[in-house]
Amino acid sequence: MYTGIQHLHSGIAYLALLALVVVIIYMLIGSLSGREFTEKDRKIGLIAFILCHIQLLVGLILYFVSPLGFAMLQTGNAMSDPAAKLLAVEHPVINIIAIVLITIGYSRAKKPGPSRGRFRNIYMMYALGLVLLLSRIPWTLWLG
Repeated sequence: MYTGIQHLHSGIAYLALLALVVVIIYMLIGSLSGREFTEKDRKIGLIAFILCHIQLLVGLILYFVSPLGFAMLQTGNAMSDPAAKLLAVEHPVINIIAIVLITIGYSRAKKPGPSRGRFRNIYMMYALGLVLLLSRIPWTLWLG
């Protein structure tokens, strides 16, 4: 079960990161072109929003069943080892903050207002979330 959840978490990560990049570019183009923010634009933003939240849910499940997550905090060795600290503390906390920023951007864009502002809410908050997500990916485990 642990291996399956770990593979699911990695697979959804690729989709979520790709969706974030595509949505950021799409919303930036929408803002710069001066077109109206439509229901289609909201739904395109929703795709990355949903993928990121599914990734968070799978990540939280993995955090509590993994020997590299919450279990490391219970042993007391997580804070002395940089790699363990990344997995047990930094990765989950920073990624939760990133998902909160993405949620704020999407929620603000749903409210009525000028189209340019709605596009800007999504691309700026999603971009901040993406930077945070990329900063705390355990690259040695993910790619190696």
